[in-house]
Amino acid sequence: VQLQASGGGLVQPGGSLRLSCAASGSIFSINAMGWSRQAPGKQRELVAAFTSAGSTTYADSVKGRFTISRDNAKNSVYLQMNSLKPEDTAVYYCNALIRTASWSNGRTYWGQGTLVTVSS
Repeated sequence: VQLQASGGGLVQPGGSLRLSCAASGSIFSINAMGWSRQAPGKQRELVAAFTSAGSTTYADSVKGRFTISRDNAKNSVYLQMNSLKPEDTAVYYCNALIRTASWSNGRTYWGQGTLVTVSS
């Protein structure tokens, strides 16, 4: 199983970016998907996610600016980021709780990370 993230880049404050992440490989089911980020010198933090119960959760710092969405047919999750701020600068990682067989409890897989830089 692999997660491939894309869509990062350099954007000015107030701008927008859309991150994409697609899971591929031997996938029986995906129970949860989300995005985390890690800024230089800081710990990785949850940004937004679909929980196993199907609800969404957001970090307080991105509520109202970021929107997570998913396409189950494509095993993909997206992060629309609007009104970006310099403090959003980080490497963004997608992750997913994936079962590879019906008997499997599943485990969390991580993408390789995509860099988002917000700067004028």
